[in-house]
Amino acid sequence: MNLCDIKTIRQLMAMFSLNFRKEFGQNFLTDNLVVEDIADSCCDNADSTILEIGPGVGSLTKELALRYRKVIAVEIDNGLIPLLKYTLDEHKNVKVINDDVMKINLPELLSEPFAEGGVSVCANLPYYITTPIMMMLLESGLPFEYITIMIQSEVADRLCAKAGNKAYGAITAVLNYYGTAEKLFTVKSDRFVPEPKVDSTVIRIKLHKEKPYRPLDEATFFRTIRAAFEQRRKTLPNALSAVFGELSKEEITNIITEKCGLPADIRGERLDTAQFTALSDELFKAIGK
Repeated sequence: MNLCDIKTIRQLMAMFSLNFRKEFGQNFLTDNLVVEDIADSCCDNADSTILEIGPGVGSLTKELALRYRKVIAVEIDNGLIPLLKYTLDEHKNVKVINDDVMKINLPELLSEPFAEGGVSVCANLPYYITTPIMMMLLESGLPFEYITIMIQSEVADRLCAKAGNKAYGAITAVLNYYGTAEKLFTVKSDRFVPEPKVDSTVIRIKLHKEKPYRPLDEATFFRTIRAAFEQRRKTLPNALSAVFGELSKEEITNIITEKCGLPADIRGERLDTAQFTALSDELFKAIGK
């Protein structure tokens, strides 16, 4: 059964009396080579368990099952569960769970797989919920090895941007705190059914086993990044002054120029994650005085 064939996908949807659900961002891949490339790229360790978010009709799930120890597929649409049981029946190393990945107890679900051989994530994420799901995974504290996701190309540009690049933003600096993102390849919109309006890009995030950046206070670190980009046209002293009311603009400017050695007219988009760490440490120390 070719689960990337448009005719087959439509027949399966009709067989189980299903419609493509826009509210779940359902756009199913119709290119076998893309599916195989994603499965090949998502992890280096065949002994790993793969947490797949949004298996759809199971095209990627099947390829993951052929390559890795186990696949745990979390699908929010309860209508797809009988279909997935049908399409994945021969793959005994696949477990399908009908739940919202944003609400599920991941530490409990993945405790055994982490002990057995590690866990990586693979997902074709709906555009509207890309950032919440990605941040939930990163902030969970779970020791994922890789997070491989297919997302809107514009978002991929943002996540993989370097400091100083127009696309660079708060989410980029935060992501770099948890891991390193790289673009793998682009998937044209005509490789999906229904066809989305924009192209997608597959990116892979390799999580840091030990974070290279160790801020004195994480809350201040994230607060600093958020403040720097809330009004990104403003210079850094002005942007930080709007959020760090405990300090005067003069104190903030002094921290930026004297403590961190940065120009007074610099904007937040010029700072990489290491510089944000150093800046947040100085702000934290100044607030604590």
